[in-house]
This record gives sequence, C-alpha cells and structure tokens, in this order.
Amino acid sequence: MVLKSRLSPRRRIFASLLALSGMLCTLQVSASSCPEVNPEALRWLDKMSRSAHEISYQGVVTLQRGDNMQVMQISHSVQGNTASESLTQLTGQGARVMRVEHPLECIHPGHKLLRMATEVPAAEHLSAFPQACGLSQYYRFSVVNGERVAGRNAVRIIVAPRDMYRYGYVMELDKQTGLLLKISTIGRGEKVLERFQFASLSYGEQAVAPVEVDLVHMATHPSLADNEPHAPEKEVLYVSHDWVVQWVPKGFVATDSPPGRGQRKTYTDGLAVFSVFLETLPIKPGEGIVRHGGTTSYTRGMRLGGQSALVTVIGEVPVSTARMVADSIAWEQ
Repeated sequence: MVLKSRLSPRRRIFASLLALSGMLCTLQVSASSCPEVNPEALRWLDKMSRSAHEISYQGVVTLQRGDNMQVMQISHSVQGNTASESLTQLTGQGARVMRVEHPLECIHPGHKLLRMATEVPAAEHLSAFPQACGLSQYYRFSVVNGERVAGRNAVRIIVAPRDMYRYGYVMELDKQTGLLLKISTIGRGEKVLERFQFASLSYGEQAVAPVEVDLVHMATHPSLADNEPHAPEKEVLYVSHDWVVQWVPKGFVATDSPPGRGQRKTYTDGLAVFSVFLETLPIKPGEGIVRHGGTTSYTRGMRLGGQSALVTVIGEVPVSTARMVADSIAWEQ
C-alpha cells in the first residue's frame, strides 16, 4: 500500500520556509585538539554565525530543486539586542515566515552542538567527552577559493558526511562578512539535491518593498520553562500514549522542550534537522515517500502495540535514515 503524506500543502510550505530560514541561523564552533579538525574552516563557520545574527542585510534568493525554482525575498534587521527577519515567497503561493525581536543572546539546541568544541579540555581528556569534537565527529570540513555570488567574492567550505545517515554541503561565504551566500545540498554520487543562493544582496538598514502574500506565519519563540499544553493542529489526532524514538543517527539530539506526550519530536545535529510526527488512526500498513530537493517526507502506516498508527518523518536526511527512524518508534514503557 502506498501512502500519501498527511501534511497539508500549507504545512509543507511553512516547513520548507522555516528550514530555509534555518540555513541562515548561527553556526559557531571553535577549533579544539580533536584529530581531523580543520581550524580554518571552523573560524569561517564562526564568522558566518556572527554575521547571520549581528549584521542587517536584505536581498533576493533562489531555491533550485531539480527543474523547479522558487524566488524569495529575505530581510534580516538588527536593532539593539534583538533581530527581526522575514522570508517571503515571490513565486508559487506567496507564503511568508516572520520572526520578530528574537534575542541575540538566545542559543538554540542546534547552535549549542556547534559550540561544544569551545568548552572541552585538552586532547588527553577528550575520550571522556563523546561530544567534544562537535560536528567534526560526523562531517569532514575543507576550505578552498570560492566563486563570485551576488557580486561578492566568496570562500568555499566543503562539508562531507562521515556516514551514510546525512547529506553533505557546499557553502559559499562572503569573504568580507562571512555571510552565507550560497549552499548546495549534496546527496549520494555527489548529486546536487538543491541549491539556495543570493541573487542580489545589500547590507545595512534599507526599506524593503512590501509584497502581498496569501499565507503568513509568525515564528514563535517558546520558553524552555513553558510547560503549558498546546492545542494540536486540527488535522492531527491527539496521541493518548507517550511514545519514543529509539534510534536516531549519532550526533542528533532532541530539540523539543519539555519532552514527552505530543504529536511531534524534532532532532538536529547542528546542520541537518528532521521531525517525527505520530497520529493514531485506523490505517493499513504501507509506506509513502516524497522528496523535494534535500527534504524527505517519509510516511509509514504501522502497528504499535496492537494499535494502528501513521508515522511521518520529514527533514533534511536521506530516505534510508527516515525509514530507520520510523522503524524505531514504540510506545514508552
């Protein structure tokens, strides 16, 4: 039986836009005494993280997925200790994602993973700290001369996965500011799955012409101390059991807080992100796969403890990884 994803077109649009906005979030790491660490690459990633937060910029970006291309307008404004940003589709359904007055000092779980190398002891003690090498445990980094993107000279960071559970990336950073100008997601056989890049870019505070859109999503900033239950979306049935994901690739950690009962669990290794959705409803066993560039949506109808359930894994991981994650889901004992 082939299943279609139950994620609505609206949710898929917002998931894609949020993932794209995440590409421009902070990446801050520091060289340690771990083997195979590239200090120059880590210095560039550190510079990229700071520019993404601390610099005001705006421009037009393109997202190429096979024969499909989307054009978007991006704006990032820094005022005092907060930053506001928006990402607006100029093609297609014209959706917009906005985040207003996000604290600059806020460090999200994925960013903490990327900064772990700044807090570890000397090399002889690294064995006691399994996360000490940060992303260098899961990716190899190299630095070469880049190309010219949006009129800016760039340096290229090549990110190669050390295992089969994640994708690789090629990043072009502005030589002057470190801002991410272009990123390509690389799959098996060095195939480019998708490419996101600036077509035009300007720095500083400038007025951005308003664009009419049909859908607007305000990205919230939940507090880690917030334990209030949130109403589930109408299309997702309430899950009456606590459930667990028993396997994720090494290096991925849960970002949800507080954990426990709910319809979604999200994981990140600092570069890639994926979410797992669980719905309890009568459905026959089967699976469905939808791929949009570097984003996989894997849906599985399965039996959990004698109960029918629909599991969806969506994110920036290969199909084989999504399938293994889905296979590991179980009711919590």
